[in-house]
Amino acid sequence: MNFSTSFDGVIRNARIVTSEDEFTGSCRIAHGVIQDIEVGSSGLSGDDWHGDYLLPGMVELHTDNLEKHLMPRPKVNWPVLPAILAHDAQIAAAGITTVLDAISVGDIDPDSVRIKTMASCIQGLRDATQMQILRADHFLHMRLELAEPDLLAMFEPYVHDDDLRLVSLMDHTPGQRQWTNLEHYRVYVTGKRGWSDKKVDQMLGLLIDRQQRHVMSNRAQIIRLCRQHGHPIPLAAHDDTTVEHVREGVADGVSISEFPTTLQAARAAREQGLSIVMGAPNRVRNGSHSGNVSASELARHDLLDVLSSDYVPGSLLHAAFLLQQDGYTLSKAMSTVSLRPAKLIGLTDRGDIAAGLRADFMRVRMMQDIPVILGVWKQGRQIA
Repeated sequence: MNFSTSFDGVIRNARIVTSEDEFTGSCRIAHGVIQDIEVGSSGLSGDDWHGDYLLPGMVELHTDNLEKHLMPRPKVNWPVLPAILAHDAQIAAAGITTVLDAISVGDIDPDSVRIKTMASCIQGLRDATQMQILRADHFLHMRLELAEPDLLAMFEPYVHDDDLRLVSLMDHTPGQRQWTNLEHYRVYVTGKRGWSDKKVDQMLGLLIDRQQRHVMSNRAQIIRLCRQHGHPIPLAAHDDTTVEHVREGVADGVSISEFPTTLQAARAAREQGLSIVMGAPNRVRNGSHSGNVSASELARHDLLDVLSSDYVPGSLLHAAFLLQQDGYTLSKAMSTVSLRPAKLIGLTDRGDIAAGLRADFMRVRMMQDIPVILGVWKQGRQIA
């Protein structure tokens, strides 16, 4: 979508944050590409940013924000295309210029909106991209619920999709991983899904039975499918809790540990060379809503490589700035939401303020220690 004419010119007097440094300087952009960067005062005329931050556009690996727009209230279903457009606008306004939409394949709830809308969401995203009506670049992250009886049939048609950039292996069966504490699980599903306590009790037995019947066979078949793909799809483990979980993932070819729930699992992931992704809402809230390890604690142990906005797009930039309280420089913190996630999914043309890369960037001003986004550009065109 041509939201505005392309920015061709110089941004001067900006606080520029690259993956290696932070300095006041200028940046020249032409034809949607960063041409060069200059430290200090520039003799060139241009757009004076008066000390505001010039930051890279963010790259989001895992957000289920689209689901909120598909079901804005319990049992209220919204049309797919308007939901996609609202989601896209919110993503762009949050400073995210590239997003992997986390589409769930299967669910622990047989009546879930995720199952009913999976195919229409993927098709809607494809159609909107082809029509060039989206602000951010959208790719697919398929979240595979391993206890889903029909998982293989649901996933197989998409394994060769060009937009598929990440697959995560999930098991949300209560009693383990994210939901080791059943009381936290009960609070979550009675609140988000509107289940009664009676339904929770009824579902526990069903979910454990599904896990025992389907998880191991589904996992083996999914791993085989992804390995057979011409260009192997990056695999992420989800909610690793124990060292054994991490080892299982490594044996299956996993390269990313997504939202480890314990310090022990995160340390094991680092020892195995996995990249560690944590939730930005966890860092903003200074704790996990599931009672698991905090993102801040992992950051203080240098066990956090990438932040994901998960269910709150606006949390991503805020959390990156908060990482400075955990010992990260701003350059390192911004890399967790830009350069590092881009590299994990093979996108080498974005994620940093550097000559030769796409001009994906944002203007940010601090207000009471909160980063406020004043503008967002993708390939030199303003999208928010």
